[in-house]
Amino acid sequence: MRDIKKFLQKLRPVQLIVLFYFIAVIVSVILLSLPFVIKPGVKWTFIDALFISVSAVSVTGLSVVSIPDTFNTAGIMILALVLQLGGLGIMALGTFVWMITGKKIGLQRRRLIMADHNQGNLSGLVELMRSILILIISIEVVGALLLGTRFLLYFPSWKEAYFHGFFAAVSATTNGGFDLTGQSLIPYQKDYIVQIIHMLLIILGAIGFPVLMEVKQYLSKEKHQLFRFSLFTKLTTTTFFSLIIVGTIVIFLLERNQFLLGKSWHETVFYTLFQSVTTRSGGLATMDIRDLSQPTLLFMSVLMFIGASPSSVGGGIRTTTFAVNILSLYTFAKGDRTVRVFKRQLHEEDVLKASVVMTMGILLCASALFILSMTENAPFMSLIVEVCSAFGTTGLSTGITSDLTTAGKLVLIVLMFIGRVGILTFILASGGREQPPRYKYPKERIIIG
Repeated sequence: MRDIKKFLQKLRPVQLIVLFYFIAVIVSVILLSLPFVIKPGVKWTFIDALFISVSAVSVTGLSVVSIPDTFNTAGIMILALVLQLGGLGIMALGTFVWMITGKKIGLQRRRLIMADHNQGNLSGLVELMRSILILIISIEVVGALLLGTRFLLYFPSWKEAYFHGFFAAVSATTNGGFDLTGQSLIPYQKDYIVQIIHMLLIILGAIGFPVLMEVKQYLSKEKHQLFRFSLFTKLTTTTFFSLIIVGTIVIFLLERNQFLLGKSWHETVFYTLFQSVTTRSGGLATMDIRDLSQPTLLFMSVLMFIGASPSSVGGGIRTTTFAVNILSLYTFAKGDRTVRVFKRQLHEEDVLKASVVMTMGILLCASALFILSMTENAPFMSLIVEVCSAFGTTGLSTGITSDLTTAGKLVLIVLMFIGRVGILTFILASGGREQPPRYKYPKERIIIG
């Protein structure tokens, strides 16, 4: 026991976070492999258990089995618990446990919270985690009640309706992407109320916890009080909703003479809007995406690669990373060296981090795609969708996930895990320094481009 404690004390916060997520996966594998949670006659292998566990902990939603055909009620409840753990973050739930047990949350634990949620400082972290927990659970409860009430139209008993509403609310808010229909939201493709509720839950989960907290503070302030949103919230919100709007328009333009041909205006609006929103990290779909054209699938793959906002339930390179890289290109094209936005100047370190995350994300997905092209007998576009969906922890698929080889499943498992913990966290946990060295070498120019 002492040796384990010594080992843990030697690890840096980012390494502990990765270790905790790894342990969460192992525990999930054990829980989801218990005989009494699997339906009789279901073939359940270790690789399937590992894949579903990583998909749940990373709140991705890619699945090698049909969830309603594989798990009974107990298994579905365990899956919902794992989604909650993965969505809120291990340290957020850990904070809750520490608080209710009366344990002091010291400096080491605060650093773990900071690493898990990408926070820049230690002040107010415990209160932030408490507020996030209350807010997200409140959102899920409201979502479950609304969906459960609506599902009374589809299920014979109120118990079944509200059970489906509960799971759907957890899956949508955590951007988990799992469903109990076996067909995602296709059975509700004509029910716009169900779709609107799901879209709101997906957005609230993916836009970022700090954004939600600032909006909450703004709405609860006194009228005479001045309030200024942070640069993070301004940039995140602008990028997030710009991607949804642009995504909706582009999907419409690409599919107007394809899938959308002959559809009514309201069907067109909801098909395009929902598919754009779900690429932020939701993973639910109101249609079989195999019916979409290849340009649309490629475009949606790019949106999934970008993913959700930092400090949210989603993965990918994150919206702020994408925004900072676009701003850097614009700044460079103008001949300027300083990246500015919303009358603020970005730190050079943040610009460099954004470039590193973007580059590593591209290299990681390209490497995964290269491996899958050798191990899998599937259309190349389907592999692109699968890779970007796993890295962005989205969960959309053209239906090839269950047919992947063991090697292919392992590749996606790695992508989902890295997508959840974050590229920077993974790099630092792999041996990178959190602080730069104190010495510097002489500078010398080289030819670029």
